[in-house]
Amino acid sequence: MNARITKLVSRFPWATSPLLIGAPMRVLSGPHLAVAISAAGGLGFIGPGAKTDDLKPDLETAKELVRNADSLRSASLLPVGVGFQLWNDTLETAAELIKQYRPCAVWLYAPKDDAEFETWSAKIRKASDGTSIWIQVGTLGEVKRLLDQSQHPDVIVVQGAEAGGHGRAEDGLGAFTLVPEVVELLHERGVDIPVVAAGGIVDGRGAAASLCLGADGVAMGTRFLASSEARIGKGYQDEIVRASDGGLNTTRTLLYNHLRGTFGWPKEYAPRTIINQSHHDQKAGTPFETLKERHDEAVKAGRGWGPDGRTATYASASIGLIKDVLPAKEIVKQTHKQMRSLLADLRQPLASKL
Repeated sequence: MNARITKLVSRFPWATSPLLIGAPMRVLSGPHLAVAISAAGGLGFIGPGAKTDDLKPDLETAKELVRNADSLRSASLLPVGVGFQLWNDTLETAAELIKQYRPCAVWLYAPKDDAEFETWSAKIRKASDGTSIWIQVGTLGEVKRLLDQSQHPDVIVVQGAEAGGHGRAEDGLGAFTLVPEVVELLHERGVDIPVVAAGGIVDGRGAAASLCLGADGVAMGTRFLASSEARIGKGYQDEIVRASDGGLNTTRTLLYNHLRGTFGWPKEYAPRTIINQSHHDQKAGTPFETLKERHDEAVKAGRGWGPDGRTATYASASIGLIKDVLPAKEIVKQTHKQMRSLLADLRQPLASKL
């Protein structure tokens, strides 16, 4: 393993190298999932809540769960991370919670403008100087602007366009192109910041490929939606397992945000979701007011998900590779095993394969 991979994992003494991360999916990544991932040798993140205040009971639950996890009990910081969507989270509330609970990492994303990254970073470092700051980007331009700021993050999360949930609406690239370009830029600038790859990674194959592209750690989101500990409705989880051919059956659209009454995301972002009847009806010219009525009726009747459903089912383009629901521990174990096997195979002399 290279020095940056070692440097990244060394910040989290319970973790196994290479570092496997559970992304902070809004509401869906709760404390049970985050702690289970960390206890399995990865690093789990609690996702943002509907309001910043919602994080407090999640952190309290995580604290209690850690007390019962032998591999985590001796950690000096709370051995889970927390995520914030800067455009609608409250900095003062977030800083107070970070100061009180001292999570090992904070993942920052979706600011109203780039200056918010610097403001949040300064406040977080003051609240808990041991907490590492992770900033998620989806374009090379974002990385360049980060490097021009006085506050550099401890980790840069590079999210490819394959990702589920909210990613770059139009100007994002796939991880296969974006990750190595970011790594090259950091090398050219002489900046030693670990890079975590995210977006469309659901197993050891994607994880191993990410390391070959130059990433130092790997984040998975959608795969952990199909875990026993995910805070998710059964219909939603069933769709993650059922759906396939993500290039055809997922799309980026603000429709489902608006059907749910969610407005205000910065214009650069739009979520990837599994296509269902709401999308088809919109394409056929159905007015939004009618779509909203049908959506609300379906949700009330408990039939919001599925091909004929109408509600948001945010997921990555790699949904076709997710076949089952497993405990988070098993997902981490299987991904690490497959990743290491593939990387070991790559180190075999080429002549031995011919």
